[in-house]
Amino acid sequence: MLPLEGITVLDFSTLLPGPLAGLILARAGARIIKVERPGAGDEMRSYQPRIGDHSVNFAILNAGKESLAIDLKSPEGLAQLRPYLETADVVLEQFRPGVMDRLGIGYEQVSRINPRVIYCAITGWGQDGPDALKAAHDLNYLAEAGILGLSADATGAPILPPVLVADIAGGAYPAVMNILLALRQRDRTGEGAFLDIPMAENLLSFAYWGLGNGFGVGRWPVAGEELVTGGTPRYQIYRTSDGRYLAAAPLEDKFWHNFCEVIGLDQQYRDEA
Repeated sequence: MLPLEGITVLDFSTLLPGPLAGLILARAGARIIKVERPGAGDEMRSYQPRIGDHSVNFAILNAGKESLAIDLKSPEGLAQLRPYLETADVVLEQFRPGVMDRLGIGYEQVSRINPRVIYCAITGWGQDGPDALKAAHDLNYLAEAGILGLSADATGAPILPPVLVADIAGGAYPAVMNILLALRQRDRTGEGAFLDIPMAENLLSFAYWGLGNGFGVGRWPVAGEELVTGGTPRYQIYRTSDGRYLAAAPLEDKFWHNFCEVIGLDQQYRDEA
């Protein structure tokens, strides 16, 4: 038996963060009912590249899910949706704060008909605050969290990350972890919960050391000067004689000494700090 067999998730999310969270729950046995707009569906359906008639991105993120086409702005659509809301274990959504409330399916509204529901809202900046309604993407969250500025090229300019860190590590993974914790709590109390998953704020976990340095000793991190931003030869990317690159991270002394011996580095150039 898979651990989430018998759990039903009503998923209103699109693109990456929510759908990836739903995929992880589906792989653990949950039934995922994906609510989509009639006609167009999830925007990810239109993405390139494609396998036959299907977007590769959409196919990967939504494998094993059910799809339910409902117009959330129509009374008929809401009436069709109500039985699912009454019985869902988890509601997963990714709209800006207030959108689900205006549609009549926010947490307070749903919890009145389903007190055991775990309602998970993934947003960029959380449910309130000065940035709550601001539109943004992964790159913006990384910049606002201060992480983007710590990765720089030889000119000092920030490097464009090749992965969507905020969507996955700030959105999808925290959503899954908190849904599982809330389900465990519900097993004990019988009560549902509202989960606020702000992607930008969750990125601060990755900057723990920089925040510690800044608030603790007043030394804020700088690109190219810290342990993991290029400030030591023990944690670097080196260009090799054949024009390729080598990622080397022999931070501890024993690994550093072994590394220096292997590459035949003269003693005068070895950093013993």
